[in-house]
Amino acid sequence: MNIADSLKVAAGAVIVLSTLYDVFQGVVLPRPAVGRFRLGRWLVRLGWKAWRAVAERPGRVRIREAALAAYAPSMVVALLVTWAVALVLGYALMYSGLHDGLHPAPGSFGAAIYFSAGRMLAFPAASIEATGLATPLLTSVEAATGFGLFALVISLLFSLVTSFQRRETAVVALEGLAGAPPSGVQLLETCAKFQMPQHLEATFETWRVWTADVLESHLSYPLLFYFRSSHDNDAWPNSFGAVMDAAVLVMSVVKSGPQGPAHLMYKVGVHFAEDMRQTLGFDYESAAGVEESEFLEACFRLQRAGYDLRDMDSGWEEFRRLRSSYGTWLNLVARALAVQPAPWIGDRSYLPHRDGAWAGQAGSHPAQPAL
Repeated sequence: MNIADSLKVAAGAVIVLSTLYDVFQGVVLPRPAVGRFRLGRWLVRLGWKAWRAVAERPGRVRIREAALAAYAPSMVVALLVTWAVALVLGYALMYSGLHDGLHPAPGSFGAAIYFSAGRMLAFPAASIEATGLATPLLTSVEAATGFGLFALVISLLFSLVTSFQRRETAVVALEGLAGAPPSGVQLLETCAKFQMPQHLEATFETWRVWTADVLESHLSYPLLFYFRSSHDNDAWPNSFGAVMDAAVLVMSVVKSGPQGPAHLMYKVGVHFAEDMRQTLGFDYESAAGVEESEFLEACFRLQRAGYDLRDMDSGWEEFRRLRSSYGTWLNLVARALAVQPAPWIGDRSYLPHRDGAWAGQAGSHPAQPAL
């Protein structure tokens, strides 16, 4: 084996090991992956930018949403193809360097790629046989790698679908209380209108568990961020934000609300926002994202619904302080994922306060999540 053949084997080994490490981080590792370079992460990030630029061109909302919803399932297939192609290329380089162990020897690198694809997909490849010691062992490893890759991607798809269904069940159920798109104020109004204080407590508890579940699943599989709801006017950032807004209103201004459940929901929700901020790489200044006039309008609606409220001036200061812990992050996520705006959430550039503290998020699209 000459120097050129040795370099081919070394380069092929690097490609194969790097790809397997990327698969391990993206599919097997049950926690946020570490490392500066991940093929899957960059493919998802760059793919979303290109896909979104094309999908947002149609004028009709239904067509736009259908195009955006197709991104995440398509990316699962794209990841499988990318990993498979990288492995085939890496093994082909090693076969090209170990050409003396193949009979007949591949006449070109294209023939080596064809042989490598045949070993991975288990079909005969141009009547080439592996001889000697190293090459038959390498073909066996590649066959096992191909089988393992497809098995892992199938398990990834199962995990993604299961997590997506759990997430969306609560999102759709919330629609009956908070409307579509959801609103924290409407959630409180509905519970007061039908005299369901116990249901408000149950909602905070359900979404506290939901938040913990989504935190774990979406940090492990960031592609879940891009799976969109199949129901019109529903989106997980808007639903999460509506429940958080309801909890903050209860903590800051509603006297007779379920303070304990609201406080627990808020604590878990802030933890969720902070962990997601670090994972997605958002850098921003905290802001409530709601004007005082909007807060006062919400208070008047709650009064009409029958709630006994605290002093609105002190309530506004407490509300602004509490919502600053997640308001900016929530707005950025909604915009980065091209989610349709909901009350207090999403693109608020049309409002008078666009030149104020919120202008940094209202004027242009934020950076995409660093998955």
